[in-house]
Amino acid sequence: MTESVSDLAVDGTVADRAPETRQVHDRVSIWTVRGTLGTRLYLAIAVGSFLFWIVVWWAVCQAGLVDPLFLPSPGSVVERFITWATQEDLLDDVDISVFRVTAGFLLSAVLAVPLGLLIGTFRPVRAFFEPLMEFARYLPAVAFVPLVLLWGGIGEGSKILLIWIGTFFQMVLMISEDVSRVPLTQIEAARTLGASNGEILRLVLLRSSMPAMLDTLRITLGFAWTYLVVAELVAANSGLGYAILRAQRYLQTDRIFVGIIVIGVIGLVTDQALRLLHRRLFHWARP
Repeated sequence: MTESVSDLAVDGTVADRAPETRQVHDRVSIWTVRGTLGTRLYLAIAVGSFLFWIVVWWAVCQAGLVDPLFLPSPGSVVERFITWATQEDLLDDVDISVFRVTAGFLLSAVLAVPLGLLIGTFRPVRAFFEPLMEFARYLPAVAFVPLVLLWGGIGEGSKILLIWIGTFFQMVLMISEDVSRVPLTQIEAARTLGASNGEILRLVLLRSSMPAMLDTLRITLGFAWTYLVVAELVAANSGLGYAILRAQRYLQTDRIFVGIIVIGVIGLVTDQALRLLHRRLFHWARP
């Protein structure tokens, strides 16, 4: 009679069982809710996902199902990337776009972290700021383009300001929620030990919410990249967003694909870097 997984847990360890039994256990653990998945298998599935969609893209183009004007082949996109990188100004466009996104994001973070901490800590501060933040986060950043041109001119400040508008209000609310989720028992324990409001804010709320805050910063960094094209609508003559908009004007679809893919790759690399930083700093907070 075949043993079940629960029987294995009672009778002995899975490692002591036959290879077939271990394979059954591995499949069960992978497909259970929040089951385990090894790093190598995770990477294999992730790489396989990218390769699968590239093959589908190539197959569609080879079959002639879509006009190349609307969907260039992977080969033509690679050729455009090489030409743009070696003979044109791709690196310069990447540099200026990374600078604009980084500046707008850091400006948002410097202001949003302390404000979100205060909103999540003190009820009067929440009552004063939260309705305004809720209102502002629904305002489309592109609608501010005429005002930003008036306020910041046509320099770098206006582009950074648009990225700030697109990320700041969301970031404040998300950080305040991170602080609000700190268990009340921790605050009460600190009060029992005689901690002041400032000490509770600094030593309990801030430190307890730091793992969630870093995740919030990682997510809102993605928001900053999504507003890059909008920011580079503002009297720009360089940058990835500007290059994509210029390519649209001349129907250079392969160039549009290169710009989109480069932005995606940069975003993926920075996202994984922040994930690694989170695991290194807050390994105890990982599920």
